[in-house]
Amino acid sequence: MKKIIFFSHNDNKIKEVKKLFEETEINILTLYDFPNISKPNETGSTFDENAKIKSIYGYKKIKLPCFADDSGICIGALGGSPGIKSKRFLKINNDHKKTFKTIINKTKELSNFYAYFQTSVSLTFDNQSIFFQGVVSGKISSEPRGKYGFHYDPIFIPEGSKKTFGEMTVEEKNKISHRARAIEKLKKFLIKSFN
Repeated sequence: MKKIIFFSHNDNKIKEVKKLFEETEINILTLYDFPNISKPNETGSTFDENAKIKSIYGYKKIKLPCFADDSGICIGALGGSPGIKSKRFLKINNDHKKTFKTIINKTKELSNFYAYFQTSVSLTFDNQSIFFQGVVSGKISSEPRGKYGFHYDPIFIPEGSKKTFGEMTVEEKNKISHRARAIEKLKKFLIKSFN
């Protein structure tokens, strides 16, 4: 069984990632397995840079291959924001409902509902980093829907679906999500490398 670190404390992300690796010979460890590891400041200006800061930090601290992701939503009506500041944007209002309302009102006002989710995964091993991207386009819903997922999932409807991410189970979301697309590329690379 090969061991690799997923540099995350996010229960929802960990659940999604572990599900994707279920039928492999790869054992995914997380920051819960290394409680004394702190987190670096994400000072990058892109998803790639922030993911790399975390994967390099984890690799140096734990001395095992390490991958990290940075994800966010880019909303047309907000000029592509919040992007890499997606998490902070939710925290500003300290209230998901308020944030969702602000976004929905702006998309209606401009009649621009386009949005996309992006994930960048950085894998660091042997002092090198490799990137895997996943993007899913869609639109902002007219109201929050669903009890699954996390962050912006209840207001995002991926292309080709009538459901928001918030209305999808982990299995459903993992078939099409930005994170799943990036992780699938990572998984193929790891299986090939480990064989």
